[in-house]
Amino acid sequence: MTRLIFRSAFAPHCQRLLVELTITAKGLKCAFERLDSGFCYTTQMMLVSTINSHRILGLLVSIFVSLLGLFLLPPIIQNQNYHDFADQRTLFGIPNFWNVVSNIPFVGIGAVGLWQFGRSQATMLLFLGIFLTGFGSSYYHLEPNDQTLFWDRLPMAIGFMAIFAIVIEERVDQRAGAILLWPMTAMGVFSLLLWRWTGDLRLYAWVQFFPCLALPLIFLLFEPRFSGTIYWLLAAMLYGLAKLFEFYDSAIYSVGAIVSGHTLKHVAAAAACGALLRYFQKRQPIAVSNAAHPPQELLLWKK
Repeated sequence: MTRLIFRSAFAPHCQRLLVELTITAKGLKCAFERLDSGFCYTTQMMLVSTINSHRILGLLVSIFVSLLGLFLLPPIIQNQNYHDFADQRTLFGIPNFWNVVSNIPFVGIGAVGLWQFGRSQATMLLFLGIFLTGFGSSYYHLEPNDQTLFWDRLPMAIGFMAIFAIVIEERVDQRAGAILLWPMTAMGVFSLLLWRWTGDLRLYAWVQFFPCLALPLIFLLFEPRFSGTIYWLLAAMLYGLAKLFEFYDSAIYSVGAIVSGHTLKHVAAAAACGALLRYFQKRQPIAVSNAAHPPQELLLWKK
């Protein structure tokens, strides 16, 4: 009887105590899990910061060393034979007609790009460079000489540097690409001013060709933030084809005197710009496994 009274008196208290202990245990477990998760996240972010620092440092060192290497080269002077194009026909009162009108696609592609993607600084500079290339190159081919060539190359330099910054932002480090965009654009403009003041094309050669060497390495070593890499590869192949057409300008024109290599160069280069426009139209954010893009940044990209 005594035992029954004891059990009835203390059973509710024991049950409440057991429930409270269970809740406390679960709370401690959650607390430890959160602490462990927070510790792991902090460690991950420290690892991300370290890896990104090494990537950015490696990129800056390669840029700096390559620029210093320019001093080992003799000055590069513009060859005046460059202005002697194979197709110099005048049609409808326009000298070098086909080399002039073949720049029209640059204007169209640049205008569409500015309209669709002009809100981002990097893409704005890229498509502004493409847009102005249409006018600058047309102006140059109306009367080819060093003075008009300056206006042909200036927007191209802006475009080259914008492409370089975009790839750095998308593949290496988002903040580094955004920070480097304007200094590299300024370097592209300065390279043409330096040529105009001194007659030396070394820095402009770096602006045009260093990205051509660096970008394939970046594409091989780092994963993308966005889908659509195929459009970058297509643009690279079309640009390479454009350089081949430029080199064989006279040889191509000698086959029937129908079209020159330089005219085809403009068409192929514009097609490369069209591939870049298509990339920005079709790309989609993707998750990446490298540490350059931590999880919270991926969430921001998808918004």
